[in-house]
Formats: sequence, structure tokens, C-alpha cells
Amino acid sequence: MGGREPTAAHREPRRFDPGWPVRPAIQGADPGARLPHALRGTGARRWYWGGAFSLLWITTFFGEILRADRSAVVNVMGMAVLLVFAAAFLVAAPLTWSMGMAGRLGVCATLFALSFTLVPWIGLSIVGLWTYVGVIVGMAVLPWRMTWVILLCLSGGALGATVIAAGEWDDSLLFLPAIVLSISMMMAAFARNLAAINQLRETQDTVAELAAERERSRVARDIHDILGHSLTVITVKAELAGRLIDVDRDRARTEIAEVEHLARGALADVRTTVHGFRGVSISGELVAARAALDAAGIAAEIPGATDQVPAERRELAGWVVREAVTNVIRHSGAAHCRIRLDARGIEVVDDGCGPGAGDGAGSGIAGLRERVEASGARMTVGRADARGGFRVRVGW
Repeated sequence: MGGREPTAAHREPRRFDPGWPVRPAIQGADPGARLPHALRGTGARRWYWGGAFSLLWITTFFGEILRADRSAVVNVMGMAVLLVFAAAFLVAAPLTWSMGMAGRLGVCATLFALSFTLVPWIGLSIVGLWTYVGVIVGMAVLPWRMTWVILLCLSGGALGATVIAAGEWDDSLLFLPAIVLSISMMMAAFARNLAAINQLRETQDTVAELAAERERSRVARDIHDILGHSLTVITVKAELAGRLIDVDRDRARTEIAEVEHLARGALADVRTTVHGFRGVSISGELVAARAALDAAGIAAEIPGATDQVPAERRELAGWVVREAVTNVIRHSGAAHCRIRLDARGIEVVDDGCGPGAGDGAGSGIAGLRERVEASGARMTVGRADARGGFRVRVGW
């Protein structure tokens, strides 16, 4: 009643976030991780809750320590060692997530060695603590083969210790080793699932960054093509109007009106380019090229029909005309420019100064080459043999 439900266009996208900074050991240590943060992060706190719940089983060892006929001081020492083991178990998993391979193996080995400090109090019953060691091995996200080897050795050791403690074989002795192996493998699968989700999110972020960069490049290239062409023509027409203002005021007014028209068209093109909706036609670009070349005092040889250009190549041909003619007006010093069209490609040739050492490396030609190659066509630039000027050829 009070407020409206946000529409689909305004809702924030929901992304699954496990909140566990689990990463495979083969990726190495996390360069951005810091020890205090690793133990206080969201993933660590979530682990503490689950780990603390699993430690309820460890309370059975307190009773085993107290049942022994020892002094109170010795029993308190045993319970303190058991609490140290529990604390080490809780911090072990968050530590491994920020470490490399050697560090993770070191944490697992340390927890395993710490279990033996309880031998004076509970003897071979320490194998009951190896379930916790196996869980940390699983959460460390070591390579699968290494994980299997370690957990099989751990459960095999648990089986051997229980047989020694029992003094004879009984099928029930398989219960504890089976628990060690099954729970540890379950946690290993759980950790790998979290790691895979995190890797997927990193990949999605990378793809999003690449897409944004590609879109920025597209916008920059299109704006260069639009403004480079339009501003060149505007400059030429403005200079012409300046020369005519005292000689032929009516023609000067006409040129100024065309400058205004071109400026408005360029602004509209920029707006539509930013939104990704702009298209270019070869027929429209040929008309614009004739007007621009005439204003620059360059004789133009331009085809009157575009029917021979394949429909799927007309936009690309328009871009070629726009960029090539812009270069002719800006850089060539040419007196004549010829544009040829056929079913196999487009060619723009002038009789100007020809290619220099840096030609073909500018952002205009580079952007045009990217556009041409992205469409599957081929572009060549170089000296025009017959006219001695510059030639741009695009074939498809």
C-alpha cells in the first residue's frame, strides 16, 4: 500500500555470492590477502560458526581426559592442549585460503602434529581428532590427486591405530577410518564448489571489463570518425566563408548555413553513436564526400550508383569513404580524388604527396583497419602507382 514495487528495469541484479574467499592452491598465495583480514573476513566468520558446531564432538575427549587417574593440574593441562587444538582447527581453514601450496601443506601438517601432543592424556584415541585434520586438508583445496593421497594415508593410519589399540581385528574398527575419509572428502568437494564459484565470478568480472573496454574503443573510434570528418569539412567551409564574406556575401551566407547544418549533424551523430544506434550508408557518404571535396577545391571523381556494392558491405564502404576522404582533405594536398566501387571492394585514390613514414599509423586509419578486419574484409594502404598519391583499398 505504501510504496510501489520497483520495476524490472530498476531492480539491482542479484548475484550469487558464497562469501567464502576459497581459491585453489595451484593459484598460489593471494597477493591481496593480509593475515588479520583473512581471520576476520566474512568467509572466516561463516567458517567459525560451522567449525564451532563441529567441535561439539570434541567435548567427548574432555571426559576421556578426566577419567584418567591423574592430578588436577595434569588434567587441566590436557584440557588446555585440547582447546589449543580446537582453536588451531578453527583458524586453519581461513589461513589456508590466502596461502600458496607450501603454506597450506604446512598448516595441515601442523594440525596433524598438534594432535600427537594429546597422546599422554588420551593415547591412540587421538585418531578421533584426525577427522578435523582431514577436514582442513579438504578445505585447503589442494590438487585432487594430492588430496586423495593425503586422506587415504590419514584414514589408513587411523585404521592401523585403532587395530593396534583393539589388539584384534573387528569389522567395527572400519567405522572411524570411514568417518575420517567420508567427511573429509565431503568437505573437499564443498570447498572445490566454492572455489569454482569464485573463479566463475572472477571470469565474469574480467569479461565485463573487456566488454567495457571494447565498448569504449568502439565509441572512441566512432567519435573520431564522425568528428574527424565533420570538423574537417566545417573548417574548410568556414575558411571559404571567411574569404568570400567581402567578395560574395550570398555565397558566404550559404557556406555558413552549411557549417551550421554540418555542426548539428555531427552533434546528432555523436549522440546516437554513444547510444550505439548510428548507421552509415555508402550513398550518403558519397554525397557528403563530393560536397567536402568541392569545398576543399579538390576535383572529385565519384560514382553515381552504388548498386554493385553488396548490401551487407554498404555500411563498411560508407566508413571507408568517410575516413579516406577525410585524410585526403587533411593531409594529401591533392588536386584530384577518385573513388571506385565494385562488387569486390572499394578504392579511394588521390594525386597528392603520397604516404609518409607515419601514414597508416594514425588513429583514423588504425580505427578503420580494426573495423574492416572485424567485418572479415581486407584493407591495404600505400602509394597510388598511376597518380603518385595515396591509395586506400578495401576488398571483401
